Amino acid sequence: SKEHVARRLQKANVLIIDELSMLSGEVLSMVDRVLREVRGHERAFGGLQIVLVGDFFQLPPVSGRGEDVAFAFQSEAFRALNPLPLYLSEQHRHGDTTLESILGNIRNGVADHSDISRLMTRESEETEVADDIPRLFTHNADVDRINQQKLLALPGNTKTYRMDGSGAPVLIESLKRGCLSPETLALKEKAVVMFTKNNPVGGYSNGTLGVVTGFESGTNYPVVETRDGRSITVVPQEWAVEEGGKIRAKISQLPLRLAWAITIHKSQGQSLDAAAVDLSRAFEYGQGYVALSRLRTLDGLHLLGWHENALAIHPTVRAHDARFRSASEEAAAAFEELE
Repeated sequence: SKEHVARRLQKANVLIIDELSMLSGEVLSMVDRVLREVRGHERAFGGLQIVLVGDFFQLPPVSGRGEDVAFAFQSEAFRALNPLPLYLSEQHRHGDTTLESILGNIRNGVADHSDISRLMTRESEETEVADDIPRLFTHNADVDRINQQKLLALPGNTKTYRMDGSGAPVLIESLKRGCLSPETLALKEKAVVMFTKNNPVGGYSNGTLGVVTGFESGTNYPVVETRDGRSITVVPQEWAVEEGGKIRAKISQLPLRLAWAITIHKSQGQSLDAAAVDLSRAFEYGQGYVALSRLRTLDGLHLLGWHENALAIHPTVRAHDARFRSASEEAAAAFEELE
């Protein structure tokens, strides 16, 4: 209930907002107004401590109405909060100094012909790319077409898995929109798949790639062999909304999706050992940056297509980044003086 949510927000100490780059200024301002109301305080975000995490160089927020929207940092709520910017400098995804250098140059606005030349050394033809390497495209139509073509071309019977849901209908729909697994998942033996959920105990994470090698007798759950040779029997997982320790809504589905192809937008947050990337129809700021930053090494890149604007970064982001960096450096210097 709204009353229960309000009570929780009144008692909260910290609110963490992740993937800030995908949040519009309008939505952030709505959060600010709600917190001021429920906490009965006129300070920014009702006086609650806020931790904002994100990379504005990634894809900008989108509007369902197809119009340009303001970034979170352009909102009055962000200005009123006046957060302390802190840059995280330690890399955990990229094990390749060449790729790190290219991505750094893109962020700094100094990517030049030498960076493009290094990327072009990874140029590949579609027929040269192994079948189990995911293709990253800018448009949904290309992704759906390739996945369906590849699945239909496989011999054998199709196994179908449907998503279950329970709880408040509005929350169920929200969970479905945020879930990377489809409502109806069709699989065959030898289908290329990608895990869509982090599960260290289960031995996989969001972005782990594999191939369906069979189906467990009795349950029909798929058995997936990962690229590093591990065999995992995949069972349904839950995505849930909890309030006060109680589950308000949940959905259940296999944490898999077909992965011959995915959109660059859906790849955000994932780490890939290898990917075939088509940037020939790049149309949005940050698309090239997101696609390249998914990879752990430059050797894992197979470049299927290129556009001269593929590495474009939103000019508003670039301008504000200079201010964020300066403030972060000042904060770092101040922290160095503390005991």
